[in-house]
Amino acid sequence: MLRRLFLLLIFLPTSVFSAALEIEITEGIEGAAPIAIVPFGWQGMAAEAPLDIGAVVAADLSRSGRFKALPERDMLTKPTDATKIRFRNWQALGQDNLLIGQVRETGAGRFVIQFQLFDVYKGEQLTGYSMPSSAKALRQTAHRISDIVYEQLTGQKGAFSTRIAYVTVVRNKNSQPQYRLQVADADGFNPQTITTSSEPIMSPAWSPNGEKIAYVSFEGRHSAIYVQTISSGKRERVSSAPGINGAPAWSPDGSKLSMTLSVGGSPDIYILDLITGSLRQLTKGYAIETESSWSRDGKMIAYTSDRGGRPQIYQIPVQGGKAKRLTYEGSYNARPVFSPDGKSLAMIHRQGSAYQIAVLELDSGILQVLTNGKLDESPSFAPNGSMILYAAKKGERGLLAAVSADGRVHQNLVMKGGEVRDPAWSPFK
Repeated sequence: MLRRLFLLLIFLPTSVFSAALEIEITEGIEGAAPIAIVPFGWQGMAAEAPLDIGAVVAADLSRSGRFKALPERDMLTKPTDATKIRFRNWQALGQDNLLIGQVRETGAGRFVIQFQLFDVYKGEQLTGYSMPSSAKALRQTAHRISDIVYEQLTGQKGAFSTRIAYVTVVRNKNSQPQYRLQVADADGFNPQTITTSSEPIMSPAWSPNGEKIAYVSFEGRHSAIYVQTISSGKRERVSSAPGINGAPAWSPDGSKLSMTLSVGGSPDIYILDLITGSLRQLTKGYAIETESSWSRDGKMIAYTSDRGGRPQIYQIPVQGGKAKRLTYEGSYNARPVFSPDGKSLAMIHRQGSAYQIAVLELDSGILQVLTNGKLDESPSFAPNGSMILYAAKKGERGLLAAVSADGRVHQNLVMKGGEVRDPAWSPFK
């Protein structure tokens, strides 16, 4: 019974609805750094700029939890040129930093965005750039500005220009589902459908270069693993073995996929060489062994196994050898994923009857529970390690949520009138 329940928890799809994601910041860091982001100036033929760059940057920095953007209504002045800045005004408002900028139209659908970041108390410019952009890329350019500001002020690379993948499903009037694998900006904007199916799609995984996604599809009512190029839509079925084909994970160099197959009866971890097509079995036994994750150096694989009677996290060398148990706290730990720096693992951890997201420090063995939901699952690190994206439940409704790696910042990514699950955060490009 336990084995059957474990498989259901891994493979059971949830009904969801396709729409744009909206981010709600439910909890931020007390004492977040105050920053003033003045509306960018506009020089062009139209009455106003096609995108409010400053508003996008303010939203990005605010949802990081590290910054508190000053509301526009509280600004005493709104300079767009450095010569017009009166630093005493911003000091009086208690702001640490000030961002100003301008958007200039240079041709049909072409723009140059210039911005400057200042230390309010020193009265010094910290950084500033001039960036060309097309109309289509304006939002991405705004995210790049957010990345630059975030890195300048925190010393950590920003991840606002990255993307997220997730699975949705639309039900028609006859309640027949249409599943979609979608990719969107990290703030939920610009959703793009990668593939659709009348059968479940799950477990999306980004390639290390961010150009492809591996996923599981039940087309033909049988699970198979596909690899699809995002830009062209070209896809290849890489595994359709009898039984389970699930939980694909890329090696750090992108040349291999680990996956769960049940060709030998019980689910085990296998490694597929995408260049040669060779398949190698890594784990062997009667237990359920699934949900693999590669270490950042490509030498180890962490995975879930119920060999001890209940799901726990184990680690095994990629070349094979003896498995080592990593988790001992709690009766249930599953779905491991390595942090970008390789120093910790995020996972699903059971506390009482609730399934929550936790992080295990590999050196110390300390496990910290980060969320307080009832059914939190599918953790995925931001490429800078600052946040963890996961699937959650609010009542009977599924949504995406994010929590900072220290547990202090919480966000919900909500679809109005619908649900979403199986998130995966892209790497840096």
